[in-house]
Amino acid sequence: MAEMKYFVFFDFEMLCSNRGMPFEDMEAIRLGAVKFEIETENITYFDQFIRPTQLKPLSAFCKRLTGIEDIDLIGARNFEEVFFDFLSWVGGVKRSRFFSWSKSDLTRLKLDADKHNVSSTTISKIEERYVDFQAILSKRVSKSNLSVENALDLYDLRFIGQKHNPMFDAYNTLRIYLSFLNQPQKSDFIMLNQFIFGEVTDNKSEINIKVREYLDKDIELFLRELDDIYKIRQAQKMIRKTKQLVNKYDNILVNRSGLFSSEIIDRVKLLKDFYDELLLTYKEHFDCSSKTMILGDQIVKPIKQLAI
Repeated sequence: MAEMKYFVFFDFEMLCSNRGMPFEDMEAIRLGAVKFEIETENITYFDQFIRPTQLKPLSAFCKRLTGIEDIDLIGARNFEEVFFDFLSWVGGVKRSRFFSWSKSDLTRLKLDADKHNVSSTTISKIEERYVDFQAILSKRVSKSNLSVENALDLYDLRFIGQKHNPMFDAYNTLRIYLSFLNQPQKSDFIMLNQFIFGEVTDNKSEINIKVREYLDKDIELFLRELDDIYKIRQAQKMIRKTKQLVNKYDNILVNRSGLFSSEIIDRVKLLKDFYDELLLTYKEHFDCSSKTMILGDQIVKPIKQLAI
């Protein structure tokens, strides 16, 4: 496996219409990217317009949204030529990890590469090394899919550069990623406020007491509704509720910041173990076409101990 040397953040501007447009027809018209060299922290930039296969005047809506004018595309090269320039600029797909803000950019890359007969092997190598960073931030920090500007705001940052310029969108996504990577404690405080507290707190000394209070209350409420026997359809609803509770707390298990005590981590582990056992039990009953699901004492007892 090649040593990771670069983080490459990329973003497309695409054909668009306020009247609606199938995504397949929304060809890329500009590719912007930044490359972060991990060892030196040096940043280099890429920005090129792309001539779509059907070169027509852009709508006023698309011009306003993207900041791109017809003249920018008339003299531009096609997707294949720009993409190979991009690969040359990257300097080694196997040594890079690729990021974008939402998977739509990867989908756009795959669609346009296929349209222009770009090697599927190259695209597959990029896909293997691809990260949808918006999804990662949503799962680990923000809870919801934020815009780049709103995600910057979480880390007390402001957008740098020209908005709707894909190179600057990529650059600001890199800034969010580096904040997430290098500020684990701040990331965990944001996560707690988004997922659990619903209020602002950054008191490290009291954080485990506060988490314990919220976790105990949630488990108490959950156990009040927990039965030993469920009809299969009722079991599905109960599993969804359990999953919601696990999703609320399972980021604590990552504990990159070291904020969380071993006691809190152990309690969340018990909750997650209960959910895993619940899924296995449901599958066993479902596979046997059972009309009801029975929760054995070995499944329920550990989580009930959390309420003691």
